[in-house]
Amino acid sequence: MFTGIVQELGTIESLRRARGVDQLTIHAPKTAAGIALGESVAVNGACLSVTAASRGQLAFEMIPQTRRLTSLGALAAGDRVNLERSLSLADRLNGHVVLGHIDGTGTVARRADKAGETRLDVRVDRKLGRLLVPKGPVTMDGVSLTVGERPSDTSFSVFLIPETLRRTTLSSCRAGRRVNIEIDYIAKLIAQFVDGVPRPRTPGRGSAW
Repeated sequence: MFTGIVQELGTIESLRRARGVDQLTIHAPKTAAGIALGESVAVNGACLSVTAASRGQLAFEMIPQTRRLTSLGALAAGDRVNLERSLSLADRLNGHVVLGHIDGTGTVARRADKAGETRLDVRVDRKLGRLLVPKGPVTMDGVSLTVGERPSDTSFSVFLIPETLRRTTLSSCRAGRRVNIEIDYIAKLIAQFVDGVPRPRTPGRGSAW
């Protein structure tokens, strides 16, 4: 479990495929310090398990499912990524409850920079967009954000403060950038419950109901 508060910006050292599994290596001295094999780390929001850690580097394996659902397969050496270690029971929940299970990707449609804030307009699939609530939480590339506006089921906007731009990769977001999206878990539970409730049938002619 995570909070969507980025702890370090890592740098991709390499991404290579062997027997269908991607081998991802990231330079991240702060995160690598004292980490144990098998620990979970959110990489641009996707929960990955550490397979090796030494000399400031972390290694992960990514299966085809990860490539299908996230943007991680498109990473290249030199790219920066948002990193967050999993929570301990003594940690504060500063962002919101984030599981690191990416629901899909969105595409930045527009960026607008104004004095004091940056606005990103993002396009998403309708099945994701319908679960977004104005003023509700959303995780984008592992960053806990608040939905500012949701003009339709296929788009939403977020407003970034300067501190977010300084500490995350969202500072480099431009139109066309693909980003990982995780919908609020509570919203998903409610939607699943509502979708599973039988709809009342429309009474027809001669119906006693």
